[in-house]
Amino acid sequence: SPMPRAPRPSWWVYVVRCADGTLYTGVSTDPDRRLGQHNAGTASKYTRVRRPVELVYRERRRGRSDALKREAALKALPRRAKLALLAAA
Repeated sequence: SPMPRAPRPSWWVYVVRCADGTLYTGVSTDPDRRLGQHNAGTASKYTRVRRPVELVYRERRRGRSDALKREAALKALPRRAKLALLAAA
């Protein structure tokens, strides 16, 4: 009999607010685990020097490719547009 296929992981686009007020956008299959990595200083050079960070937004996407496209779109937004997105969420 065929092997059951492992469920595909959910991919998320997330935004954290850094201690200096700046916003960092990333993708992960587990935003809560990733938040822990950011606060441990092991996730990114950018957030390492701006700890602690707080998860302020997450959005489930269909697959890694879709998440990366959405991440790029969010990163291209001006700060005020990102803040409006967070406020609406």
